[in-house]
Amino acid sequence: MYRTDTCGALRLSDKGRTVTLAGWVQKVRRMGGMTFVDLRDRYGITQLVFNGATDAALCEEANGLGREYVIRVTGTVTERSNKNPHLPTGEIEITVSRLTVLNAAATPPFTIEDDTDGGDELRMKYRYLDLRRRAVRGNLELRHRMTVEVRSYLDKLGFMEVETPVLISSTPEGARDFVVPSRMNPGQFYALPQSPQTFKQLLMVSGFDRYFQIVKCFRDEDLRADRQPEFTQIDCEMSFVEQDDVLHVFEGLSKHLLRSIRGLEIGEPFPRMTWADAMKYYGTDKPDLRFGMKFVEPDFLRGHGFPLFDGAAYIGGICAKGAAGYTRKQLDALTDFVRRPQIGAKGLVYARVEADGTVKSSVDKCYAPDILQRLKAAFDAEPGDLILILSGDDTAKTRRQLGELRLEMGHRLGLRDRNAFACLWVIDFPLLEWSEEDNRFYAMHHPFTAPKPEDLHLLDTNPGAVRANAYDMVINGVEIGGGSIRIHDSALQNSMFRLLGFSDDEAQARFGFLMNAFRYGAPPHGGIAYGLDRWVSLLAGLDSIRDCIAFPKNNAGRDVMIDAPSSIEPAQLKELNLAVLPPQ
Repeated sequence: MYRTDTCGALRLSDKGRTVTLAGWVQKVRRMGGMTFVDLRDRYGITQLVFNGATDAALCEEANGLGREYVIRVTGTVTERSNKNPHLPTGEIEITVSRLTVLNAAATPPFTIEDDTDGGDELRMKYRYLDLRRRAVRGNLELRHRMTVEVRSYLDKLGFMEVETPVLISSTPEGARDFVVPSRMNPGQFYALPQSPQTFKQLLMVSGFDRYFQIVKCFRDEDLRADRQPEFTQIDCEMSFVEQDDVLHVFEGLSKHLLRSIRGLEIGEPFPRMTWADAMKYYGTDKPDLRFGMKFVEPDFLRGHGFPLFDGAAYIGGICAKGAAGYTRKQLDALTDFVRRPQIGAKGLVYARVEADGTVKSSVDKCYAPDILQRLKAAFDAEPGDLILILSGDDTAKTRRQLGELRLEMGHRLGLRDRNAFACLWVIDFPLLEWSEEDNRFYAMHHPFTAPKPEDLHLLDTNPGAVRANAYDMVINGVEIGGGSIRIHDSALQNSMFRLLGFSDDEAQARFGFLMNAFRYGAPPHGGIAYGLDRWVSLLAGLDSIRDCIAFPKNNAGRDVMIDAPSSIEPAQLKELNLAVLPPQ
């Protein structure tokens, strides 16, 4: 073998051993007649010493090494005189007796260190170099540990890992599909799966009562920090279960991951919040509960001559503890924040609670002191607190705007601690959502989500009021996973398809394989899918899932390293019976 040990393995207890190491040159330092080389591999860094007084030729050879040269050395483990407490190998060094250059390297386009000088696009273009950096490699090591823990945990509970197809048929609803032309079936296309949803349901029909898979999924949608065109799910399904059974099993998995990866023990059950309450009190279906600032709706502010409130459909606010000292400049910055096009609020009203308990507001001229004291009481505000209020004509939209303001204040006040984990189940989602543009209902999750049994009677009379047997796991304001109890009755599934606007023929054409399977005895079943990339980024304290994916796409969905997507040869197009039209 090329090496007897790795660059992270040797300790003072190895003193006197003759060892052989191989790796990349991190750094070369020349000091008088001595040359020091930091040798790096996946496991760590070990300092090498070349002594010009004892072997001038070998020392001169070491002086010719460049960054990222691949070398092999043999030498003796000795104790360092200037120990480095920041390295696990910092008490030893290797006095080198033999050096072999295995591969010379060009000067890399950026420094391969934790604090690199490479920008995002440059590092993505040379991702194979970026992956040599300890910080990036650590994210991939964490990802590996998590997948090992997931497989081990689910295996002990009787789950079986089953692979499902990657080339499937296109399905309606949800995000856009990525499509793949079929050469053997001219004019026809496969789609890449947005999730293994129908296949895992078929596995339940097949009797595989506990399935899981760590699987690639694909969605052709606009990108953001927590979204990539291809991503990885921990996909799970169980038979003969109700909602509480699924939540119990996968809350256990989540606690196991937090314990094994971050050493965090959570004994109490995760709190549960209905979708309606999440939207009412936090303006989002994925509230960050690491801090408070629950919404308050001071409707008593109407009717006092302030136009923005008197004519508003909704008035809501938050109390930012200890922020009454905000300057005019800071308050103006908050007003600019809520007026940004992405948020779209008309303006911001504030009220400070002074040290003596009086309230000073940006709309003092419209409100008597007793009304402002009532405002203070409604928000449970104390001296030193700052109340921030938004209003609008659209209740749902204004709540979303207030939710963005809440998150911004949480950030500004340092309340969104990356090392704190606030876990939550959001339950009782609406089954359907109405599209004014299309004049029809869409499934909020997917067409196979079961309605709450107690709401079944509303399907024919008031379908918009039906709640779904669906649930999301939210941690620190991030949707980590979601799932539902599925429809397993053919008649109910047909009713759902009709509500979604499918004719019987369309439903049969799209989902006939699933409906036919249900005719042969489908068990009650349900499941969940975790976003592995989101889990890893959360536990690693990252801002983007891109940094925990080995070879990610950029914000335009491009892989700048291999230059994909790219055009293909005319001969390939002809073979696929395709023609490329100019962009519209």
